[in-house]
Amino acid sequence: MNAQTRRLKLAGPAGDIEGAIDTPAGTVRGLALVCHPHPLHGGTMDNKVVQTLARALVQRGYEAVRFNFRGVGASAGAWDEGRGETADALAVLAACRQPGQALVLAGFSFGAYIAARVAASLPAEQAAERLVLVGPAASRFDMPAVPAGTLVIHGEADDVVPLADVLAWARPLSQPVTVVPGAGHFFHGQLPLLKTLVTGAAT
Repeated sequence: MNAQTRRLKLAGPAGDIEGAIDTPAGTVRGLALVCHPHPLHGGTMDNKVVQTLARALVQRGYEAVRFNFRGVGASAGAWDEGRGETADALAVLAACRQPGQALVLAGFSFGAYIAARVAASLPAEQAAERLVLVGPAASRFDMPAVPAGTLVIHGEADDVVPLADVLAWARPLSQPVTVVPGAGHFFHGQLPLLKTLVTGAAT
């Protein structure tokens, strides 16, 4: 992401996991784990939306950890339909989070699905203080319920995950959805606005 980015190699359930961490200047207020989009459709930890999320969270004082799911980049293993990818995220979290450290879970598209699954699996004493879901893949995966205070951001013109499907998931949860007018799935030309939305909410 920048000259300060440190590359990581962590032990995961399917072998090595490739990752990267960015640390804010000054006091670190917690850890942010950022999950990337679908591995079979070109998703990696260097995706522009993922990097935008990481930058926003670093700006808010969090150490931001990105990583490649199994079978992506230098991460060992193969696609596992979300099950193994959730295990990968939990392994990265276990390796990087200090006991009692504040946590933000964030993800884009398929990564939002994984971040929500991780949030749902954590015991109450380890719960994330904030969940940030961008373009959640509600039409493609069985998105779990999310806690109050979750930030969901979606593009009005998303042609990969229709806004109507995200609203159908969010409606019974009374989960607000921040809609970016005219934005597609990858937020082309809208990444600065996306960053502003996340920095404004991640307090």
